[in-house]
Amino acid sequence: MSARPGTGRRTLFLCGLGALCAWTLVPIYLIALGAIGGPGLISRWPKPFWPEGSSLAALRYFLDIAGVWSATLYSVEAAVLCMALSILLGIPAGYALARFAFRGAVAFRLMVLMTRAFPVAILALPLTVGFIRLGLYDSPVGVGVMHTTLALPFAVLVSASLFQAIPHEFEEAAWVFGCSRVTAFLRVVLPLALPGIAATAIFAFVISWNEVFAASVLTVRHRTLTAYLLSVLAESPLHVQFAGGFLLIVPSVLFIFLVRRHLFAMWGIASK
Repeated sequence: MSARPGTGRRTLFLCGLGALCAWTLVPIYLIALGAIGGPGLISRWPKPFWPEGSSLAALRYFLDIAGVWSATLYSVEAAVLCMALSILLGIPAGYALARFAFRGAVAFRLMVLMTRAFPVAILALPLTVGFIRLGLYDSPVGVGVMHTTLALPFAVLVSASLFQAIPHEFEEAAWVFGCSRVTAFLRVVLPLALPGIAATAIFAFVISWNEVFAASVLTVRHRTLTAYLLSVLAESPLHVQFAGGFLLIVPSVLFIFLVRRHLFAMWGIASK
């Protein structure tokens, strides 16, 4: 009997999906094992699915390190600021690229992409000098502004693609019924683009939460959690480093879980 049409494609899709899930989840699982399994489990192979005598001692030890909670607060402040600025600046820019034909639009897209072509290490010294002059050095606000420059190109280009996918006729119909351009955008276009905007916000939050180099250069006393861990955990036992890495992953995973409905809606999947 011949296979049904599309069976091979479906099998390939499921295999790719399984490989992608394994690529994402297995490292998180191994980090979690190292965090709760103790120092003996880290060098043990093969590793058990659930270690005997698992303990939260390493996690508690990590949370008791002086400065961890304040660094976590600084990371949250910088990530929220990065997320807000990326949306507030990226959405209007993306809408302008999608809806208006103006001279230099292609060059503007290339310039947006070019901002990611310069390594942060090359810009470290001028950024430090500029932030000191502006009074933003060694503050979560300065780190959030810096992280916004890293996330903004993605926000602009993704939002432009979103608005291009929404038919312009929807706005024209709203204009016919008396809406202004701003009202039509807020009542018609923005709700349709909300799933993609949520995905953009997730990316901005995660890139700020995980970034370490700029945060290390631009802070001394008010370090974010990643920069603080880089300096504190270098001499710590390996299982404590795993505990710090695991707790660093948790907020990003929780944030994605909270906005999963918008992500599913963007992919056309009904979330129950």
